[in-house]
Amino acid sequence: MSYFRAHVLVCAGTPCMLKGAGAVKDALCREIERAGLQEEVRVVETGCLGPCDDGPVIVVYPEGVMYSKLKPEEMSRIVQQHLLKGRVVEDLVYRAEKEKAKPVVSLEEQGYLDRQYRIVLRNCGRIDPDSIEEYIANGGYEALGKALTTMTPEQVVATVKDSGLRGRGGAGFPTGLKWSFTAPIAADQKYIICNADEGEPGTFKDRLILEGDPHSIIEAMAIAGYAVGADQGIVYIRGEYHLSIERLQRAAARARELGLLGKDIFGTGFNFDLQIRTGAGAYVCGEETALIESLEGKRGEPRLKPPYPGVAGLWGKPTVVNNVETLANIPPIILKGAEWFRGIGTEKTPGTKVFTMLGDITNQGLIEVPMGITLREVIYGVGGGIPNGRGFKLAQTGGTSGGCLPKEFLDLPMDYDSLAEAGSALGSGALLVIDDSHCIVDVLRSFMKFFQHESCGQCTPCREGTARLYQLFSDLAAGKAGQDAVQLIKELCQTMQLSSLCGLGQSAPNGVVTALQYFEEEIQKHVAGECPAGVCRISMGSRAV
Repeated sequence: MSYFRAHVLVCAGTPCMLKGAGAVKDALCREIERAGLQEEVRVVETGCLGPCDDGPVIVVYPEGVMYSKLKPEEMSRIVQQHLLKGRVVEDLVYRAEKEKAKPVVSLEEQGYLDRQYRIVLRNCGRIDPDSIEEYIANGGYEALGKALTTMTPEQVVATVKDSGLRGRGGAGFPTGLKWSFTAPIAADQKYIICNADEGEPGTFKDRLILEGDPHSIIEAMAIAGYAVGADQGIVYIRGEYHLSIERLQRAAARARELGLLGKDIFGTGFNFDLQIRTGAGAYVCGEETALIESLEGKRGEPRLKPPYPGVAGLWGKPTVVNNVETLANIPPIILKGAEWFRGIGTEKTPGTKVFTMLGDITNQGLIEVPMGITLREVIYGVGGGIPNGRGFKLAQTGGTSGGCLPKEFLDLPMDYDSLAEAGSALGSGALLVIDDSHCIVDVLRSFMKFFQHESCGQCTPCREGTARLYQLFSDLAAGKAGQDAVQLIKELCQTMQLSSLCGLGQSAPNGVVTALQYFEEEIQKHVAGECPAGVCRISMGSRAV
């Protein structure tokens, strides 16, 4: 057995790979071999490390030094200086924006990471996602073993319920409560579905969790199956997530080889296996009943509820549907207990939240922070602030269906209840930051164009409402709308929220509603023929595009 004095972890998340991480890894391996260090230094492809905008990224252990924005030709310096002589290559070290003036030595000293608390992302960037041995060495499958050998299904459900874990897919429904609906139902077949159909614009957290730690989802699904009495699992994943699919397939195969999936797991008589099914990119299939319709080979359209999937889901059988991030919390909760989890975050929303920070923010990428952290700390602390000296205009939380919050809400806690009171949502964890160079009408027009395209068309309020809202904002941007248009927008939003069949139509107007509340003066100026940001270029009643 080989023992290595150093490990170099190369981020193989999709953002880094698109920026040339593959070529960096190849050059690194060549330089290591040229220096004769191949028996001393191991190179490992790992999952997302977080700072996606600064890729390609590598980390050298045991020191924990992160290098970013790398090029293949720089690998010679890292090998010769760091791996051979033990000297950190300072000019290549990653530094979060607010830490750039500080001398940084280790990964733990860097501000971008030391503000985070990693539960969901505990293994991402630290293990080889294709190695079940490394997952097991870091506590993997211990939670499944504990559940199967020392706990009853009822105790597992109670632990998850007592933890206060709420669904991280958007709705925030208590996970343990959802499980408790399905567990007592007598049925010849039950299902566990992992919803990995991540269609929210600006959200890629589930993809990077699956790329970086696929076994955590497999383990969690098996625990959920034991808790509710299901022996079949399905991962419904976006077809575009090729790397996630490949790693899930390899992880499931290795789990079966070691008896961690399949028949008689841990010799307890419990059977559980899973399959991977790909979606075709429909945003509406993120809604659990539309997802189930798609799995049954039908058009992806939401069902009327009740009955809910927990009672009558896939093929009419009791079905639990959980999001990727929700499931990733399950093994740590089972291992460490409900009280441990409740000690993180807020009283009503325990735990952490994974955010994808995008837009006009310095440190773009993936972060995991305790629930209740303020919007200001996320943007100006972890995110490094607004680049190019611009001012903060708004943040849209929860994806395209979230609300638009102005600077007055910078000290708002980021949790389900606080954001709901402000008219927004935590949602999928997408955080879009917009600076003062943008026009609110142009932003809303873009949002409604997306929803018009993604509406499944099943119900009239959503089908017609999204199209009409897009047209009204186009007219405002072109200087062709009067005061009656603003009133019609308000009425349409209310109608959609009250009468749309599913969450898509009900939440599509959220950004508009909050914008009318907090940015109505800017919208009214468009009625008067003026775009304060100079984006819409209103001139003589027409818009140049």
